[in-house]
Formats: sequence, C-alpha cells, structure tokens
Amino acid sequence: MHRLAGISLVAFTILFGSLWSPAQAQDKSGDNSLTVFAAASMKNALDEVDAAYTAKTGVKISASYAASSTLAKQIEQGAPADVFVSADTDWMDYATAKKNINEPTRVNLLGNSIVLIAPKDSKIDNVAIGPGFDLSKLAGDGKIATGDVKAVPVGKYAQAALEKLGAWQAAAPKFAMAESVRAALALVARGEAVLGIVYSTDAKVEPGVKIIGTFPADSHPAIIYPVAATSTAKPDATGYLAFLKTSAAKAIFEKYGFTYLVSPTT
Repeated sequence: MHRLAGISLVAFTILFGSLWSPAQAQDKSGDNSLTVFAAASMKNALDEVDAAYTAKTGVKISASYAASSTLAKQIEQGAPADVFVSADTDWMDYATAKKNINEPTRVNLLGNSIVLIAPKDSKIDNVAIGPGFDLSKLAGDGKIATGDVKAVPVGKYAQAALEKLGAWQAAAPKFAMAESVRAALALVARGEAVLGIVYSTDAKVEPGVKIIGTFPADSHPAIIYPVAATSTAKPDATGYLAFLKTSAAKAIFEKYGFTYLVSPTT
C-alpha cells in the first residue's frame, strides 16, 4: 500500500511537473519587464526615458546604475541584464569580447563632454583650460575628485585630457579616485574635494556644484555611449533599443545635455 502510494506520488509529481514547467517558463518570458545596466552618468536622463517607454508600452524597466567597468564585469559574472549602456567604447568592447553582447544590436547612441567643477560656493571661477593649464596649483592643498582613472570611463577621459595638456603629473597625487562619476560628483558637492572632473551632464543635475571650465574636445578620446542588448536579453529588448533611437528619446537626452549620435526615428 505504501509502495503504491509512493508510486502514485511519484507519478503525480512527474505529471504535475510536466504540466507546470512550461507554464512557469511562459510566465518568466512574458513577465513584461526588462533589466537595464547603464553608466552612472545616465541616471537622470535614462530614468525619464524609461518612464516614457513604460507609459507607451507597459513594459517595466528596472535600471541598475554604476561605473561601466563594474557593470561589464557583473554581466560577465552572469548578472541578469537585458541591455547594457556603457560610457565608453572600451567596456562595451570588453563585454563583446566576452561574448556577453548581441553584437548586431550595438549602436553608438550618445556623446558627452567633461568639465571641471567646484563646490557652488567656491571662490574659483571661469578657468581657461588649455596647454599649460596648472590643475595642481588651482587645487592648492585640496583634493580633486574623478572616477578611478584605471577603470571608470570619466577618470580615463580625465587622465587622457590632463596628460595631453601637460597637467597630469603634478596633479595626480591630489586625486581622490571614486567608484563612479556620481560618487565623484558627490565628493565635490559635499565640499570634500575642492575640484572635480565629471561629465557636463552630471554637473547640470547637481545644484551643489558649478562648472568652472570645459576640457577641449580634442584633449581626450571622443566620449561615446554605446548601447546593446546582452546575449541573454529577452525579446522585448529589441523594442526598447528601438525606442532609444526615437525622436521622443532624443528630446529627453538632449534636455539633459547629451549629444545624440544617431538619426532619430519618429
């Protein structure tokens, strides 16, 4: 009797499992949501773009913001992202090389610029940034904040610019390396750093800082934000990427100061 009950239980489990598994898979694939991993500098603009996309399609977007280097490595380790937006081409190239990106979906979406900032109440103002620019002297005994120059895109752009202008060697010891551009922005806003190098778009959304100078575009590699679906993306990622290339998305990105690099669709 117990044996028959056991067999019946096994049979029921197999039958129930065979009926349940496909339904579970269907629910999972049709959960009407996407996970987007995006560079920290995109938060304000992309949050608004995502809200517009959700309002239009009903697809919910869960966005995770951090340094592009951090996100690329999380995706490599199996983090469940559908879309990756990097603040430079290097980390998108890295993710592509690791076979984590659906390469045909990749497009260079946005551009940006880097600026020198100071706390809003700083006495430093209107700095001319060019060859011979002495950042070390300008900082005095204070710290200069930017992203980690060995990994975070804004830090890499900053170092490249300062090396081109001949200002890196003297200023390097004064740098406070942050985990992301937003972390660097916060250090300046709180007055923990007397200067900072961030994207112009970041400076514009933080009332605690002011822009005191803009780095010449030819002093560093072009600042490009590529976007792509991951190799494990849900089908809905195609529609989301298409929305990023519409005139509606373009208007939002440009409102926040990004340069739009693609020809928008209607």
